[in-house]
Amino acid sequence: MTTSQTDPMIGRLIDGRYQVRSRIARGGMATVYLATDLRLERRVAIKIMHGHLADDSTFKNRFVQEARSAARLAHPNVVNVFDQGQDSDMAYLVMEYLPGITLRDLLKDYGKLTPEQTIDIMEAVLSGLAAAHKAGIVHRDLKPENVLLADDGRIKIGDFGLARAASANTATGQALLGTIAYLSPELVTRGVADARSDIYALGIMMYEMLTGEQPFQGEQPMQIAYQHANDAVPAPSAKNPAVPAELDELVLWATEKDPDRRPRDAREMLDRLLEAEKSLRGEAVLQPTMVLPPAFEVDAGETQIINPAIRQQVAASTPAATDTLTKAAQKRRSKGWWLFALVILLAGVAAGTGWYFGAGPGSLVAVPNVVNTAPDAAASRLVKLGFKTTQAPEYSTTIAKGMVSSTDPAAGVHAAHGSTVTLRVSQGPKPVTIPALAGKSLDEAKGLITGVGAKVGDTVQQFDAKVPANTVISATRADTGADISGGGPYFEAAAVNLVVSAGAIPDVAGKSVEDATAALAKVGLLTSAGPQSYSDTVPEGKVISAQPQHEPVRPNDTLLLETSKGPEPVAVPDVVGKNWADAKKALTDAGFQLKYSAIADVAPSAFVVSKISPGAGTEQPKGSTITINFAGF
Repeated sequence: MTTSQTDPMIGRLIDGRYQVRSRIARGGMATVYLATDLRLERRVAIKIMHGHLADDSTFKNRFVQEARSAARLAHPNVVNVFDQGQDSDMAYLVMEYLPGITLRDLLKDYGKLTPEQTIDIMEAVLSGLAAAHKAGIVHRDLKPENVLLADDGRIKIGDFGLARAASANTATGQALLGTIAYLSPELVTRGVADARSDIYALGIMMYEMLTGEQPFQGEQPMQIAYQHANDAVPAPSAKNPAVPAELDELVLWATEKDPDRRPRDAREMLDRLLEAEKSLRGEAVLQPTMVLPPAFEVDAGETQIINPAIRQQVAASTPAATDTLTKAAQKRRSKGWWLFALVILLAGVAAGTGWYFGAGPGSLVAVPNVVNTAPDAAASRLVKLGFKTTQAPEYSTTIAKGMVSSTDPAAGVHAAHGSTVTLRVSQGPKPVTIPALAGKSLDEAKGLITGVGAKVGDTVQQFDAKVPANTVISATRADTGADISGGGPYFEAAAVNLVVSAGAIPDVAGKSVEDATAALAKVGLLTSAGPQSYSDTVPEGKVISAQPQHEPVRPNDTLLLETSKGPEPVAVPDVVGKNWADAKKALTDAGFQLKYSAIADVAPSAFVVSKISPGAGTEQPKGSTITINFAGF
């Protein structure tokens, strides 16, 4: 049964633009198809996430991350990413199509490579990776399967599905998704990856290219991981004596267990590789690498790197073959001479074809970067290079309205003379409508903001006795400060600032200063000594109130603690010589308690006060007791 009969994607039109032709490969997360871009009339590779992963946000984010990481790079040794999107429930990624094989296929066919072939391939891989590292991108999944060898001789790095920003340097479970055979010790033990982790993986790949096998092997993945974490990678020459000392040193440097002792990035390792190449090729002129079919399968659609010396290596290390293998080798050699003859023939007509592909209508020109320039100026520059142009609107949060925000094809992509480059002109940020936010919980408000494409700006708390804790009090536009608590028009990616209730300030009246300070500290408030006041209700030394120094009160503000001096002192009235009725009224009105003979209440006006204690005129606290004596008693 053919692939077209079993795969429903064959023949499908994706997003009204990409016509699926055939399946190229299938992986754990996605399937790659050969497709035709009907708009630009070119072959592309389209990577479609498996349907059962479409609802998993983690996998979908990782899929989108691949597009964003690779799209940031424009380098001859990195697979170009043209487009990314979603058609119904399918997430897809559009890349340049590179007919050929992978480095893994090459190693399967030939076991190990010569030092010269290894240098050629590593030079291309390090060049592409150096561009990624310079852009702040760590690949995190370098292995022979992700090194593509195109039929036309180009070598490119692909599959940035695990790439992360180098500055993040974070540890996640995703770190161990990289193939275990190429994981650095820090990824195995701590889950931390940076540019030096990619260098370690390249060192393992280089060892495998020179020796035909990986340095660490085991029946279980954990056995291999343990060796990466604890054992030193041996010199390749211990397995293959033909490996020169310069490449031994490069492999050992790249695979140091301590990341600080490795090259800091791909550029530093590339410089050392070029020095080694100069040293080696300065001693003997090496024959150039040729592109030929696989060892035991003649197929013009597949690619392999080989030079004349490799046949001698293969013959010397391979036992006597059967007649079939002998015929295959003879066929391979005859085709190699035919290709050599073809090269000579092509050199003879290079003048004509050179014009067609170099300056004529068949040439390819890199699309220049015209982002953030005026459309007329961008069109003029493109026309001078032989392109046609058209314009299309596009919302942008980073490029000013009226300026070019992106191009299709993207900057750095090679396109044919006379092809059309679409200039996408920024319309500014996309308008959005913010829902009402006041009265919503903080989490709910954040979801409403991000749900329409805006972003959450500054979030501050303030104490409010009328609004429950963790509830939005107000919202404002970050650009103008205008109130947007009840919702209103805004723009995509613009920030909304929120004021959120921290609840009521705790009531500390009647508490000791220590207890009041502790209670306020629990909600993030500081305290300082405040005024002292008389109080008839709060005992001396206790807190009367916590006084804000400004409104509104927010966490980390300082409150002044007002403390009690007890009741206010009052002068004792002079009632000596007055009858009891008048004297009693004067003393009780002044706030004193009285101690006297109860018989005086029988006929108050008949009793005269002869003495009081404490005496008249002395200041006594309100509520204190005055002792009364009467004349004749």
